[in-house]
Amino acid sequence: MMAGSNSTAPQRRGGVGRMAREMKAELKKVVWPTKKELINYTIVVFLTVVFVAALIGIVDAIFGELFQLLMRVVG
Repeated sequence: MMAGSNSTAPQRRGGVGRMAREMKAELKKVVWPTKKELINYTIVVFLTVVFVAALIGIVDAIFGELFQLLMRVVG
């Protein structure tokens, strides 16, 4: 073991209790969204997922048709 290698190792003082207190303190700093904001964000995420899924489906269908055309021409 090299001399001074312990200086970069994380210090474990306080354990789980300290971690819980720090987590509680950090959660108090969080600015939680209002109900209206939460509903709006949820709608935006849902519509984005639907849009991306439709886009992927369309691109997949196009590539599928191109592949079928290629197989008819080549094969």
